[in-house]
Amino acid sequence: MKTRLTFLGTGTSQGVPMIGCSCEVCRSSDPRDKRYRASAFVEYGGLDILVDAGPDFRSQMLRAGIRHLDAILLTHNHKDHTGGLDDVRAFNYIERAPIRIYCEKYVEDSLRQEYSYAFAEKRYPGVPEWQITHIGETPFTVCENVPKVKLVWKDGTGYEKIPCAVPEHLKSVEVIPVRGRHFNLPVLGYRFGDIAYLTDMNFIPESEFAKLEGLEHFVINCVRRGKHISHFSLEEAVAVAQRVGAKHSWLTHLSHQLPKYEDLCRELPSGILPAYDGLVIEG
Repeated sequence: MKTRLTFLGTGTSQGVPMIGCSCEVCRSSDPRDKRYRASAFVEYGGLDILVDAGPDFRSQMLRAGIRHLDAILLTHNHKDHTGGLDDVRAFNYIERAPIRIYCEKYVEDSLRQEYSYAFAEKRYPGVPEWQITHIGETPFTVCENVPKVKLVWKDGTGYEKIPCAVPEHLKSVEVIPVRGRHFNLPVLGYRFGDIAYLTDMNFIPESEFAKLEGLEHFVINCVRRGKHISHFSLEEAVAVAQRVGAKHSWLTHLSHQLPKYEDLCRELPSGILPAYDGLVIEG
C-alpha cells in the first residue's frame, strides 16, 4: 500500500524563527529554515490522516490546501501538538461531522481540561466536535470519516448543501504505534506502511525496534546538538536512524540551535537529511 507523507511543520515547540531571536538561522532567507510546529499529513490507503495539530494547525491546513481529514492521530498531550484542535471546527462546519481523534487515554484526559468547553454537557454552539478513540501499543484500525453533508461555496450566493452518499463499505487502514518516552512522558510514533514518523522522543524501548524494520522512510526528532532532557540530540538521532537502517531518514522537530538547512545537510551522513516544511516523501 502506497503512502505519501507531507511535512506540515518541522520545527520545535517555539518554531523557527523564534520570537525575538536574531540568530543566523532565525534570520535565514532560505524558506527551508522557516519551520512551523511539528505535524505531518499522511495519505494512506485512500485516507487523509493528520499526525498532531499544534498551534500552527490553521496556517498549515491553508498552506497545504487540505480540505478533508479522516482522522487526527495525537502523539502526546503537549501544547505544540494539540494547541490547534479548536480549529477543527472548520471541518465540522463544512462536512457536518465530528473529526475522529485517536490518542491515549491520558491525552484525552488532558484535552478535557484544556478544552473543557468541547466536552461540556451543555455546549456552546459551534465548539469543536471530536470522536475520540483510545489507542495503545498494539496496531489499530483507522476508518474513513464520511461527511454527512458537504457545504460547497457558491460565489455570491453562499454555501450550498450537498448530501454525501454513505459508501457500502468504509475504507480502513492499519496503523502501527511505536512507543517512546519524552523524558518521563509516554508518547507514540506511528508506522504507515513503509513510512514511520517518530517525534518528541529521547528513548525507544528495545522491543519497539522490530516495528521499524524494512522501512523506506524513517522520521526521527532532533532538537539540537548535545544531550537534551526530552528529545534526541543530533548525535543520538543519527545513531538511531543508522540502527533502523531505512533507505531514507529524515530529521524533524528542529530548533534554531542547529545549523541552517544547507549547512546541516553537508555534515549529515549519507541517507540522512533534515526535513523541511512542505517536503513530500512517498513509500
